[in-house]
Amino acid sequence: MPTKHDTAAQRIADAKGAEYNRGQGPDIKAPRHVIEVETIDTIPEAAQQLQGYRGPVYVAGADEKATAAALDYYEDTTIGVMNPSGEILKSSKSQEIVVMGNRQRNSQSC
Repeated sequence: MPTKHDTAAQRIADAKGAEYNRGQGPDIKAPRHVIEVETIDTIPEAAQQLQGYRGPVYVAGADEKATAAALDYYEDTTIGVMNPSGEILKSSKSQEIVVMGNRQRNSQSC
């Protein structure tokens, strides 16, 4: 039986015309976005998966609780947030992601 993560990732990949990557690296590499789907317990780990990607990067919550946690956690970062359907709730402003403490920041805004 698919998990909430798998269901959300497949739904978003289908909507964005991309493949769901179940292996290492981001879950979805769409033509215009790189997306990492996370549960409420793994929200902080998304930044590490997205590290180094240029262009818009997003964390998508696997459910409403995870989405709310992602909005809070990535509030003051350049990482965008999507809901489990792939709707953008917070735009990404990233060019290149670099690690700064336990959160990710845009190298151009440091």
